[in-house]
Amino acid sequence: MKRLVAATLFILLTLTLSACGQAMRQPDIKLNPHPKMRYEITLAIEDAPGLFDAVDGFSSYQVSNDRCIPLQPISGAQHTPRKSAPLSLTRVSDKLYKGTFYVDYLQDENYFGLGVCRWSMTFVGFSLQIGNLVFSHSLDLNEALLGKPVPRYFNNRSYFSEDAKSKRDDHPRITSGSAQRSDFKKDSNSTFSMTLTAKESFQ
Repeated sequence: MKRLVAATLFILLTLTLSACGQAMRQPDIKLNPHPKMRYEITLAIEDAPGLFDAVDGFSSYQVSNDRCIPLQPISGAQHTPRKSAPLSLTRVSDKLYKGTFYVDYLQDENYFGLGVCRWSMTFVGFSLQIGNLVFSHSLDLNEALLGKPVPRYFNNRSYFSEDAKSKRDDHPRITSGSAQRSDFKKDSNSTFSMTLTAKESFQ
């Protein structure tokens, strides 16, 4: 649940402008020149009541060792560096998309002069948008490494909601659905699913 909340908030932040984020000091984050942990991820959409305006994928990373991060001079808080990267997506059909990501996408380095900061991939996710509504689903690192299909279910009524009919703006409504189709009870036969499957790629 925590991962779903984090992924949902992350999507919202990437779709909006954050004055707070602009004020935060960010290091000059470098890409790993020789990433090796390459994965292919597949998004399968089943029983959706219609098409989507946009399908996007991304991978999210953050520094995992806080000792390399300086304290803020007034609050004493630490702002953990985070970075996202868009997935290179291939549309196979309206129901199937494939993308690639690297677990070791970012360069471990001494960004603040306090020791080497080590990056960790936190999750990889997809967002399907129609109107001003975003359907989101993500895998955390452990789920991605396991390579098992992970479905997420959504109510068809959301697809026809007022948000879905509205014009897109900077503050979309985001829904992360449910892990079980049965959670919708009486509407269990009126749902669609997004299933994510990741597997290591040696290409």
